Amino acid sequence: MSRNNAPHVTVHETIPCRVLVGRGARHEIPGEIGRLGAQRVLLVATRSAQAAADQLAEALGTRLAARFDGPVVHTPVAVTAEAMKIIGETGADSVVAIGGGSAVGLAKALSARTGMPQVAVPTTYAGSEVTPVLGETENGVKTTRRDQAIAPGTVVYDPELTLTMPVGLTLTSSLNALAHAVEALWAPDATAATDALATEAAAGILTMLPAVLDDPSGPAGRERLQESAWLAGLCLAQTRMGLHHQLAHALGGTFGLPHAELHALLLAHVLAFNLPGAPKADARLRRITGGDPVTVVGRLARSHDGPTTLGALGVPRDGLRAVAERIAAQPYPNPRPPEAEALTRLLEEAW
Repeated sequence: MSRNNAPHVTVHETIPCRVLVGRGARHEIPGEIGRLGAQRVLLVATRSAQAAADQLAEALGTRLAARFDGPVVHTPVAVTAEAMKIIGETGADSVVAIGGGSAVGLAKALSARTGMPQVAVPTTYAGSEVTPVLGETENGVKTTRRDQAIAPGTVVYDPELTLTMPVGLTLTSSLNALAHAVEALWAPDATAATDALATEAAAGILTMLPAVLDDPSGPAGRERLQESAWLAGLCLAQTRMGLHHQLAHALGGTFGLPHAELHALLLAHVLAFNLPGAPKADARLRRITGGDPVTVVGRLARSHDGPTTLGALGVPRDGLRAVAERIAAQPYPNPRPPEAEALTRLLEEAW
């Protein structure tokens, strides 16, 4: 068979993962630890999840080997080394992460180094808890790797843990999840399965987010957002990342930026850049939004009462060109070629 007539085969892999979902699901965590056969738990928690971590620590009782409350955004290897030292001192044989993407990322890094089982309990809409992706930062450079062994074996989704999320974090975290779904729609390895996941995730987020921002304590809305973020994370697990994630990794690693706010402010700019070259994604998002996706997402992003531009996040304007050139030199797969000049213009607009 000639090369021109060769079949086009896309591989779809599903990562084995046990998911507990529903109000009060967090109370099942001690039983999950027992099911894993673990005896010595390292509890990793972000400061925002301190109350839930306190409750879990009490429930674990004598099986709690140690607690680490210092995970940092973008998973610096120096912080991972601190936690590894605790594992060595206490003989921990498993790790439970409760909190946002920083806690989940650190648990992944620890599991990757030790092989210990991990249970992820997300309290934001990061989505990384169901992905085989680990991004780590060293000397201001963030590198990302993908390996099925990195993904947590158990994930616990309890919408009650999201009821106290601040409005600003609810907005930015939801747009972070939306970015996972959007990039899956224009990924080169998209399948019918990922299209379905991405479409449902985007519909759930864009439909429910305004209502949750109006009534942040409504459990039904929180439940839908959390489920949509789960689906969006599955998209990220099963397709290759594009320009949006490459920009977020390059900017976040270089300048130490907050993950969710960075994703939120970039998304509308990347949509405007890519959708003309991604008609299938454009059509699906237009059906969901009932209009122009760039306008709808941009309006949501600008409603944030925190930083909504790269300049407001503290990115130096004279550093944008170097980021654009670095991405253009080794681009992720993307529907529109990310040339340095065009990327510089995109970053200037985001700045």
